[in-house]
Amino acid sequence: MTPAVMPAAAAAVPAAAAAVPAATGASLVVLATAAAAFSIAQTAVVPGVGVLTDALSTTPANVAWVFSAYLVAAAILTPVIGRLGDMYGRRRFLIVALAVFTVGSVLSALAGNIWLLVAARTVQGAGGGIFPLCFGLIGEAFPEHRRPGAIGLIAAIAGIGAGVGLLAGGLLLDHASWRWIFWLGALMSAAAAVGALLLPSSASSRSPGRVDVPGALLLSVGLTAPLIALTQTSAWGWGSPRTLGLMAAGLAVLALFVLFELRTADPLVDVRLLVRPIVLATNFATLLVGCAMFGAFVLVPQIAQAPRSVGYGFGLDATGTGLLLLPASLAMLVTGSYAGRVSGWLGQRTPLMGGFLTAAGGMALLAVGHGEQAVVAALTTVVFTGVGLGMSVVPNIIVESVPAQATGQATGVNALVRSVGAALGSQVVATLLASSTSAGHPLPTDGAFTRAFWIAAGAAICASCAAVLIPRRGGRDQR
Repeated sequence: MTPAVMPAAAAAVPAAAAAVPAATGASLVVLATAAAAFSIAQTAVVPGVGVLTDALSTTPANVAWVFSAYLVAAAILTPVIGRLGDMYGRRRFLIVALAVFTVGSVLSALAGNIWLLVAARTVQGAGGGIFPLCFGLIGEAFPEHRRPGAIGLIAAIAGIGAGVGLLAGGLLLDHASWRWIFWLGALMSAAAAVGALLLPSSASSRSPGRVDVPGALLLSVGLTAPLIALTQTSAWGWGSPRTLGLMAAGLAVLALFVLFELRTADPLVDVRLLVRPIVLATNFATLLVGCAMFGAFVLVPQIAQAPRSVGYGFGLDATGTGLLLLPASLAMLVTGSYAGRVSGWLGQRTPLMGGFLTAAGGMALLAVGHGEQAVVAALTTVVFTGVGLGMSVVPNIIVESVPAQATGQATGVNALVRSVGAALGSQVVATLLASSTSAGHPLPTDGAFTRAFWIAAGAAICASCAAVLIPRRGGRDQR
């Protein structure tokens, strides 16, 4: 190298180093926008049950399928799209997932009847693959020291999006139209898709293989049956033949899916990775915290919107309810952003256990007292501070515990587990509240809310116990 070239090369080094944070910062904005589009869509429609019933001339039971179709489609497609991203490129499939989600959002906004809306929401479920693809892209494109914080932020968005969705849905319903709920999702996902075109792409961490079509079909049937049963328990009852039959059939098909995957050369889901103690314990903790977190998303809005005459309600509208949850959502964003640094200092297990115990403490205090708006807002913030800390560490544990080429399927299964936990927690709480109503008293009793908060607290405590099986510090599995 000539003397003239050496200074130029030396000057290029700091310039390239400076470009790395800028590039990863821009990439993180794109990934965060993509994650927010999907997570907001999960709950933005929740305040609009009554509005959709009137606007589409249908029944509340039919409107329930708007939520069920989205949940089932997302649960099925999350691990499938995550695996396809591992095989053929995560950036490519992130663009595909965002494009399909955008189409589903536009179709939802234009739907003229309830069943067209249900079909469009099913298409939107393709967005479930966004989270595992985001985690995989961070793992392959971000510098090692920035990965924990970036993964923690995306994981936090999975939770805060639910709160922001309630707020956004309430504002749009109160001041615009239910159709704007879906136009918002379409605009966000379209912007993220355009940004994703500029993301770096790497072939080094791909896992080539054939598409496991039989495995995908078995997983679809095995998940669809119990999830439909779960989301319809309020109408059918937990002990009805339809509920028990669908759950039993689904579990049987899932057992067959596991046996099939163990014998397949290119499995959709590598079951051997999932049964590793660290991955198994993390997924079990995710299931339980999903129950507790979404139980709170059912309980707090119902307390907020109940009339003051019942003794425990605040009489708020949809916008007021969203504002009540806003501090909790912001706290979750902050703790999620710093969870990676905390785990770097203390190891993975400590913030996981500490976060879940903090959430359990907040739930227990809500069980004891939830009669004042300021108290509920403060304690809900405590709950979601703990959830944000714990849940933001979870994807880092998964990513570091599996080979780089398997992050999509592993984090996809974890996202699936969180969705199942959300469905389970929401339905258990809904059933508990409904059991306390009667013809003379159509609203739940205060005691029912107290019992539900205690159940959510117990689920969070059990999640912290599962975290005991997770090593204090770990490293990425290179196998």
